[in-house]
Amino acid sequence: MEQQQIDIDWTACQGHGLCAELLPDHITLDEWGYPLVAGTAIPARTVKRARQAASDCPVLALKLRTTGAPL
Repeated sequence: MEQQQIDIDWTACQGHGLCAELLPDHITLDEWGYPLVAGTAIPARTVKRARQAASDCPVLALKLRTTGAPL
């Protein structure tokens, strides 16, 4: 089974912080309001919420990347 990880498009991110509100277990904010991603795989039970967070990002800076490692 493939894993999903969160990536941030830093050229697009404007530090709105919505991603941290939607995925608090995986994203925190730095002192300027920009996301800090844990870098761990998204559990299967959270992938749907992560996809929703990516589509809700005001500037579409949040991306899900598929990795080939098993869960």
